[in-house]
Amino acid sequence: MAEQSANRNTGLIHIYCGDGKGKTTTGMGLCARAAGYGLRVLIYQFMKDNSTSERKVLGLSDHITLVDGLPQEKFSFQMTPAEKAERKAYYENQLRAVTRKAADENYDLLFLDEVIYTIRAGLLDEGLLLQFLENKPERLEVILTGQGPSEALLQMADYVSEIRKIRHPFDKGIRARGGIES
Repeated sequence: MAEQSANRNTGLIHIYCGDGKGKTTTGMGLCARAAGYGLRVLIYQFMKDNSTSERKVLGLSDHITLVDGLPQEKFSFQMTPAEKAERKAYYENQLRAVTRKAADENYDLLFLDEVIYTIRAGLLDEGLLLQFLENKPERLEVILTGQGPSEALLQMADYVSEIRKIRHPFDKGIRARGGIES
């Protein structure tokens, strides 16, 4: 099946955004589909620790590489200014390393989960991401998720899907449940 990937068109850019639940789930589903087809997938999750449930099952695939982030994370609004500066430097280094790995090792698909939110929170320079997208390997498919993409990102994307919250259990005080929301 991997030989069939040589016949694919140019890699496209996907954005899954909005205030609804399902952006990461949608991206992970596309990663599973690609891996099932024999494509090589690279995943990095910004603003999340290494314990999300989907990592456990996707990590079983020989076609998926998960790049670890920090062992513990907190919401950006909980960070001190010093922590934000430290985190910004960390995420910018991670973006450079992950995108270099995707290019150098000829991955077919790169998933940058919550990268849009990370930019919006001031923890990543959007220029770094835009520069990568403008110069990415031609065949590399890229998935970006998070709330509030800029107009520049929206213009670069080939797919833009907005996931809108109509109702969510969190509004009733129901915490995230393992295997469903986390």
